[in-house]
Amino acid sequence: MFSRKFYSIIILLIFGMACSPTSKKPTPKSKVISTPKVVMPKKKPLLLAEPSLLLNEDNAIPFLFEYQKQELPSQVEISTRFGNITIELFDDAHYHKANFIYLTRLGYFNDTFFHRVVPNFVIQGGNSDHPNTSKKRRMIGRYLLPPDVKKGLKHHRGIVSMPSSEMDNPHRLASPYEFFIVQQKGGAYHLDGNYTPFGKVIQGMEVVDAICAQEIDSREAPIDNIKMRVKIVE
Repeated sequence: MFSRKFYSIIILLIFGMACSPTSKKPTPKSKVISTPKVVMPKKKPLLLAEPSLLLNEDNAIPFLFEYQKQELPSQVEISTRFGNITIELFDDAHYHKANFIYLTRLGYFNDTFFHRVVPNFVIQGGNSDHPNTSKKRRMIGRYLLPPDVKKGLKHHRGIVSMPSSEMDNPHRLASPYEFFIVQQKGGAYHLDGNYTPFGKVIQGMEVVDAICAQEIDSREAPIDNIKMRVKIVE
C-alpha cells in the first residue's frame, strides 16, 4: 500500500502540471498597407476672369456704354496654327469694340474655332461644337448688339465685322460672340449697311488667306478644326 505522503506528492505533481502556463504561439500582426491618396487635378476654369454681371438684352448696352468709357486697348492678336492675325479695333465702333475687348479679357474666344470658311469671301470665328463654348456663353449672358452702320464704314478686304444673330432677328442685331474677316480680294461691299465693321487686320492677312484655303464640308465648316486664342496687345 502506498503511503499517504506518496499520494500527496502525486496530487501536487498533477496539480502543478495543470497550472503551469502554456506557451502561446505568437500571432502574426496584420500588416497595414497605406493606400496612397488620389489627388484629383483641379479643373481649369473656363474663363480667365469672373464676368462683371450676367448680361441680357436689358443690361448689355448700359454695361458696354459704361465699359467703353475707360481707356481700352485698340489691338488684339488672334493665334492659330497657321500663324497670328493682329487686329486694330475702331474707336468709333463703341459698343462693338468694348464688347470684343470685354470678351477677350474674359478669355471667351480661347479654344473657339474659325468655324465657317467661305472661299474668296470671309472666315468667321468665335464658335465651336465643344460644350465648353456654350457653357461660357451661359456664364457671360444672352444678349445681342444693335448694328451701327451710319458711320459709312466699308467692308474692304481685311475688315473685321460682326454677323447677324441666328435668333429671330428682323433688325439684323449682331451676335456678340462671333465675328468675320473679309478675305475677298477687292472687298465685299454688298455687306455695307447691313453689318457693323469694328476693326481691320493690320498684320497677318496671309494667315487669313491660308485659313480661307482650307478644305470645308457642305456646311462651310473646315474639315480640320481651326482653333484660336485671342489676347490683348498692350
